[in-house]
Amino acid sequence: MEKILWADDEIDLLKPHILILKQKGYDVTTVSNGIDALEALERDKFSLVLLDEMMPGISGLETLQRINQRHPDLPVIMITKSEEENIMNQAIGSRIADYLIKPVNPLQILLSIKKNLHSGELVAAQTTSDYQQEFRKIAMQIDSAASMDDWKEIYRQLVYWELKLSDADSAMDEMLLMQKKEANQSFCRFVKREYEKWVTTDEHPMMSNEVFRRTVFPLLDEGKKVCFIVIDNFRYDQWKVVQPILSEYFDVKEDLYTTILPTSTQFARNAIFAGLMPLKIAEMFPKLWVDEDEDEGLNVHEAELIQTQLDRFRRKEKFRYNKINEGQFGEKLVSHFNEMRNTPLLVMVMNFIDMLSHARTESKMIRELANSDAAYRSLTESWFRHSSAIDIFRKLADEGYTVIVTTDHGTIRVDNPIKVVGDKNTNTNLRYKVGKSLNYNPKQVYEMKEPKKFGLPAPNISSTYIYACNEDFFSYPNNYNYYVQYYDGTFQHGGISLQEMLVPLVTLTPKA
Repeated sequence: MEKILWADDEIDLLKPHILILKQKGYDVTTVSNGIDALEALERDKFSLVLLDEMMPGISGLETLQRINQRHPDLPVIMITKSEEENIMNQAIGSRIADYLIKPVNPLQILLSIKKNLHSGELVAAQTTSDYQQEFRKIAMQIDSAASMDDWKEIYRQLVYWELKLSDADSAMDEMLLMQKKEANQSFCRFVKREYEKWVTTDEHPMMSNEVFRRTVFPLLDEGKKVCFIVIDNFRYDQWKVVQPILSEYFDVKEDLYTTILPTSTQFARNAIFAGLMPLKIAEMFPKLWVDEDEDEGLNVHEAELIQTQLDRFRRKEKFRYNKINEGQFGEKLVSHFNEMRNTPLLVMVMNFIDMLSHARTESKMIRELANSDAAYRSLTESWFRHSSAIDIFRKLADEGYTVIVTTDHGTIRVDNPIKVVGDKNTNTNLRYKVGKSLNYNPKQVYEMKEPKKFGLPAPNISSTYIYACNEDFFSYPNNYNYYVQYYDGTFQHGGISLQEMLVPLVTLTPKA
């Protein structure tokens, strides 16, 4: 039974209200002044306080202040006859749970109590009920999905419910996880059927090599200053927890686009900046394409690739490129922003989430901190809120930049090893492999035996690309058990899933 303390100098007039609360199962203790209220709180444990603002002795506001000092987590509902804005501001500023103006009826009191004591369980129950009703509808959408627009809508729905169920602490998590697995299985079959057509015809969704041209150039043509930001490994669900933070400074227009395969930094991000498929980059700018078996960094030529795209489309705008790998780089960028405030095009790469993903694989502590998708999202939000990233976005808003926020690929938590055998030159990525003598079960993968048909360079004449689907990851038979234990539950990218291939593409317009 929840115990409630009610402090009011006219408590005898409130007996009908108290009787109704007792009938609803609440144990109500009454006092007539602030001093008695504070003494009662020292003697007994209460779930909530109803506090009159105008009482003899110490005022309700002073009583509230003392309650907050001694019992900071105790919800207090203030009830007052006064409608003065100053009193209301002081009460709200003291973080009261609710503010009611006399005369109050019993239903008002009951509603406020339920909101503060039972909202979690009520929200969880309602959310569970709502998702159970939507489950069948989403299942039908998965079965009938025939276009990328259909899959975008399904993915939006799944992320919406994932966030809502997570916030509500609902028992439906397992049911949603099952539906996400089912969706990814169907999505992988869809990609296997459609991908070759996407890269060989004009019938395709927006893909990595088109993003820059189709989002940045039109804004520049309108005379706007543009900042194009790539947050590496940035999933749609992570964007949704960051969105409320940015909505304070920007109007938001949100979309999703489809990454190319492999969903890895080397291929997808270079395709964004060059505006070309990887094969074309390797053919047209061989000095700017770095194969995976080379010692040189895979993304050391990004600024040069951007320049080739601007040149190819005869764009004369000057641009500045910045890569933010550490907090101090972001802080330095903010402090020196005046040096580039009039540059028409800024391009930035933020690598925190990618580093978090790799750290989670390699660090036991980070694994424990990000042991689920919900925890992974929470770390992302915390980074964004407390790092130089938010300072950069504030600065961009102040300077009137329209900001495009996107990523090169997403990431997925893997938990199902599948065996593959390759020679020593086979790449190390766990979600895709490229090699000349790969041994695998073709039923478990999506294979590209003629890479050039798919816009991909072939390191050797007989090179084949294979991709993992769903939550699978590739493992070698040698030292199999250790390998599986080490990578099980880690976040990986390179393969085919909704999380990796359907990624945020957001336009932020500064608020006036």
